[in-house]
Amino acid sequence: MPITLEGQLVVAISSRALFDFEEENEVFEQGDDRAYMKLQLDRLEEPARPGVAFSLVRKLLAFNDAQAQRVEVVILSRNDPVSGMRVFRSAQHYGLPIQRGSFTRGQSPWRYLKPLNANLFLSTHLSDVRAALGAGVPAAQVYPHSALASEAHPHEVRIAFDGDAVLFSDEAERVFQSEGLSAFQKHESDKAAQPLLAGPFKPLLAALHRLQQEGTPAMRIRTALVTARSAPAHERAIRTLMDWNIEVDEAMFLGGLPKGEFLREFEPDFFFDDQTGHIESAARHVPAGHVASGISND
Repeated sequence: MPITLEGQLVVAISSRALFDFEEENEVFEQGDDRAYMKLQLDRLEEPARPGVAFSLVRKLLAFNDAQAQRVEVVILSRNDPVSGMRVFRSAQHYGLPIQRGSFTRGQSPWRYLKPLNANLFLSTHLSDVRAALGAGVPAAQVYPHSALASEAHPHEVRIAFDGDAVLFSDEAERVFQSEGLSAFQKHESDKAAQPLLAGPFKPLLAALHRLQQEGTPAMRIRTALVTARSAPAHERAIRTLMDWNIEVDEAMFLGGLPKGEFLREFEPDFFFDDQTGHIESAARHVPAGHVASGISND
């Protein structure tokens, strides 16, 4: 039987999203890749500190057990292969069963998402994220200086999503941007029974829903919709999820309030939003990533 990842939740992640390589990256950004390679080789026996998406990856991998391999995490990195040794050593140190990776020495690795059938791509490089989203892969630019995840929920993967231009299309956001709040509220009230089109992260939410249904005693998933919408525009969002037959555990309709402090209380392992202002607010409290899609990113 050929080896396949079919049926698994496949997460592709850059080394800087998984581990804290910010100090090393300063050397890389100076354009001296030989010095960078030497630094990583000199630190080969020194495990890198956990990065922004570390908690998310560790908990998702806990869905695997002797009965089933449900999650696959693959490193897709602009690192060189020599530096890749430290990435794998660090993963081994923390007990992360990561065995696959592509290291492209400065070139964009996003093109390898297609043969992986990736459900999610996390990278610190905005251009790679945009390319992945353009290819139909849910992707986010990780903010490497985000707060790390809380350790308060060791047996629960907590993921929070914005709505418009993330889980949903940016149809309603376009009305808001062009005509204002009153027109947006009327538009959404008039179309409350008409489901929104899917946004770039609907496939990930659906995959997480399937993973939750398969279940494992070791780990659960808790999801939250965290949106600037407020009543009466809340109804279309809820009805859209019902039409998709996908449930979220929590929904926060904040009516434009800053999201950061609400997310601090939810304590997600990761938060996805399309607007940089929301991400900057969130990143002070929780791991966060920018979904570079929709009209607010034109």
